[in-house]
Amino acid sequence: MSDFHQTGAVATLHNLTRRPTEEIERELLAFSQNRPISLILPSLYSELEGEALPAILDHLEKVPYLGEIIIGLDRASEAEFDKAKAFFARLPQHHRILWNDGPRLTALHEQLVKAGVAPTELGKGRNVWYCMGYALASGRSDVVGLHDCDIVTYSRDMLARLLYPVANPRFGYAFAKGYYSRIADGKLNGRVCRLLVGPLLDALERTIGKQQYLDYLAAFRYPLSGEFALRMATIPDIRIPTDWGLEIGVLSEMRRNVSQRAICQVDIADIYDHKHQDLSADDPEKGLSRMAIDITKAVFRKLATEGVTFSSGTFRSLKATYYRAALDMIESYQADAVMNGLGLDRHREEQAVELFAANIMKAGEMFLENPMETPVIPNWRRVNSAVPGILEDLKRAVEADNAA
Repeated sequence: MSDFHQTGAVATLHNLTRRPTEEIERELLAFSQNRPISLILPSLYSELEGEALPAILDHLEKVPYLGEIIIGLDRASEAEFDKAKAFFARLPQHHRILWNDGPRLTALHEQLVKAGVAPTELGKGRNVWYCMGYALASGRSDVVGLHDCDIVTYSRDMLARLLYPVANPRFGYAFAKGYYSRIADGKLNGRVCRLLVGPLLDALERTIGKQQYLDYLAAFRYPLSGEFALRMATIPDIRIPTDWGLEIGVLSEMRRNVSQRAICQVDIADIYDHKHQDLSADDPEKGLSRMAIDITKAVFRKLATEGVTFSSGTFRSLKATYYRAALDMIESYQADAVMNGLGLDRHREEQAVELFAANIMKAGEMFLENPMETPVIPNWRRVNSAVPGILEDLKRAVEADNAA
């Protein structure tokens, strides 16, 4: 059973009583009469052939309160898009697939490139951004949830608990971030969150001093989770990062655009497991190494907008402070794992910390070399101003692809 501790920075909604999913779903169905609910699923075509996504659809088929499901499909040929339409056809809800590699959406993307407001990188951020644009164009919902398609421990209660805080009209939340324990197969997972983000925030406070932004990020129990829900009214102003800084970037954007009192985190699962990334110690362009660099740069960029000045000396001090804090954290996690009968490889943990320490320096060097870098996609309010009618064009293109 979870505790009921509140940090004060953002509200934490715990799972204290294991309330029946059917009871929550009945309320969500009632809420959806006035606050229609959509779900975004950013997916690679390869995930249709994995074990997680077919099982996710087994659960989604039984969800009564979703009015719309938007699937962003990346890396799919025409034949694979046809297979995807057949794959998702069993969903009883109104659903549409964004064939991001298809000729219609490619032509629309080129139009945005000419206007200078297009995503510059392939990846999840671009996929989510286009899905959010379609949700705006569709106009079928007031509440939008999003989760990944590689969750092997998925269940209906995970989605219901994620959406409930934003869908409930008695609450004032515009954004809910999901959190959970990263435990699977008797092991403690979630190395990037445990061994990079937590110690990094602690080290930054010691190095540059107390910052409200650091307190805000530190309040989230799992800031890197890919599951969140938000009010449709917030979407036009969100700038989506294109790299692995997506989750941190969305948290930063919500803090910029709405009151912190309108932001909460919610316990959505006791156990959570998904596709694991390799450490990629030999290649900083892949795996957890690339992820660590992108996340760290995202934090540095946001702090710079808050008035923090960085130098080479700052980053050297930060690296040393982080390294000590992370090693101390390993001691705590090892004790926690032993207490709960879980496995934790001390050698692999320290290898990860050594890599992350080096990546903090790399991220700092990259930030100083190009302080004007802005790897975020313009928000839809700006895009709609730059290319009037683009949302309607997006809707027509998606409808045409799905009708073909």
